[in-house]
Amino acid sequence: MDEEQRLSVGHLVDDGTPVSLPVVEILTGRGFVTGKSGSGKSNTASVVVEQLLDAGYPVCIIDADGEYYGLKEEYELLHAGADEECDIQVSAEHAEKIAALALDQNVPIILDVSGYLDDDEADELIRETARHLFAKEKKLKKPFLLVVEECHEYIPEGGGMGETGKMLIKVGKRGRKHGLGIMGISQRPADVKKDFITQANWLVWHRLTWENDTKVVSRIVGSEYGEKVPDLDSGEAFVQTDWTDGGVRRIKFNRKETFDAGATPGLDDFERPELKSVSDALMDDLEGITEMREQEQDRVAELESRLENRDERIRELEDELESARNVSAAARKMANALAHGEVGTPEDIQRRLREKDERIRELEAKVAELQDEQSELGEFEAGVDESAPATTDGEAGEVDDAATADSPAVDGAASSAGETVGEEAEANETDEKGSGDERPDEEGSSESAVWDAEDDEVTAYLERLRERGHELRDSVVTDINPETASLIDLAQSEPVVVRIDSARRESLCNEDHSWDVVATLARDGPMTVHELDESVAASVEQIQSLLAELRKRSFVTRDENRAYALNREAMVAVVEDPDERIRTSELIAQWRE
Repeated sequence: MDEEQRLSVGHLVDDGTPVSLPVVEILTGRGFVTGKSGSGKSNTASVVVEQLLDAGYPVCIIDADGEYYGLKEEYELLHAGADEECDIQVSAEHAEKIAALALDQNVPIILDVSGYLDDDEADELIRETARHLFAKEKKLKKPFLLVVEECHEYIPEGGGMGETGKMLIKVGKRGRKHGLGIMGISQRPADVKKDFITQANWLVWHRLTWENDTKVVSRIVGSEYGEKVPDLDSGEAFVQTDWTDGGVRRIKFNRKETFDAGATPGLDDFERPELKSVSDALMDDLEGITEMREQEQDRVAELESRLENRDERIRELEDELESARNVSAAARKMANALAHGEVGTPEDIQRRLREKDERIRELEAKVAELQDEQSELGEFEAGVDESAPATTDGEAGEVDDAATADSPAVDGAASSAGETVGEEAEANETDEKGSGDERPDEEGSSESAVWDAEDDEVTAYLERLRERGHELRDSVVTDINPETASLIDLAQSEPVVVRIDSARRESLCNEDHSWDVVATLARDGPMTVHELDESVAASVEQIQSLLAELRKRSFVTRDENRAYALNREAMVAVVEDPDERIRTSELIAQWRE
């Protein structure tokens, strides 16, 4: 990164001299922007963000009021939150992936927390995202800015600061040496913890009129500025920075260039601008996390229902047992009466008594059996905790004062269900590591025996896979009837083969996996990514990248259920176009070489 690169943000009020801010100091420093509603503080923050995005530096914006989505008019940002207007609905489980997208793949993020009805859910999402950003930056040390709107809600001056506020304070104190900067924005500086403000190395003071707020200006900037700050025009601010020797400057900030979603609504018709979106591959990654979470919730709900049904059954059997005991007691009384010659014959009564006693023993055994099942279900919570996958970022132990997300558990669920969840977690972990061809390293593990036993079968399957891939790839059809041809025939036609192979080279898939995905879609489609993952040896990431490239070439479609299918019309159009045959003949010759 160019140490001299600067962001043009406005001009001096006195003489119109242009004002710029150094990129490094903004990305890695601690900033504080304040001003009453309508004074221009959010515009100033947006101008800084727009300049950073123009220069190619991603940011993460904690949007408390849902007013930053207008940036998508010009920039490809991931808008994540709770509302349907967001690109994707997320929760704390997505925090690690969000941090990875921002830092590893340079994806700008708007974390819109305005739509969460539960404040604790929004707090957890912010806290976990900041925690993962901090942890990853300890390794990457990549300049990156975290923008926090309405920061007084998380780092208040008075008591009551929670774990989220502590995490943000930690970023402010220690993030700079790792490359992680923070910009806090608030309309009430008197309500913001003074440790955060005084540690800031660049501050922007827009118009403030409340006495408690102007006192903060007088205390930190100087009494003359505390007296003048109520008279600032909209967009004007007193700016103090550690990297300038000229003291406090009065600056008029530029207007943001993107749609102002935070402007006060007027009587004119509202027109939402055309917004840019991020790639489908990124969305698939995040939606995969959502699907896993929903599956876990469904599994927990199922176990809760089973537990309730078994508890109810135990209560019914206990009632039946009590009734049987009462009958037995009555039978014994009758036997006693018979013994004294009062009723019937002794043989009949003894037979009935034996039958009742046998029924009592059966009921007692059934109750004992169900009570054992209930006891086993009580171990479910421990089973889930043991099967939960370990933290993958490797930094959980290094980030002190950071809150950790609780693992979901159900009191009284079955240990057998816990084992099932554990197996699912292992399967997921295998998917993340690759295609699953690696053997476990630990000697003596239960999986080792399974791998040894199934080695020949796995090898045979992979050989069949390679044969099928080569067969499809090498059996190019040069003359077919598009109207009657099957999807496989169309996929093997010369112009289509060239484009599929081109898509394959732009994806993460190798040749065998690519043609196996195409063959599977032709035979069994439409299919979701996870259904394809179960049918072919390629990983989820490889499948997603190939499908994304094929969609660019219109050879694959995706329906509302996120199921993919080969696009017959697109392939027929390519096959029937004579110009396409001429253009692809040379490419086919090169491809065959």
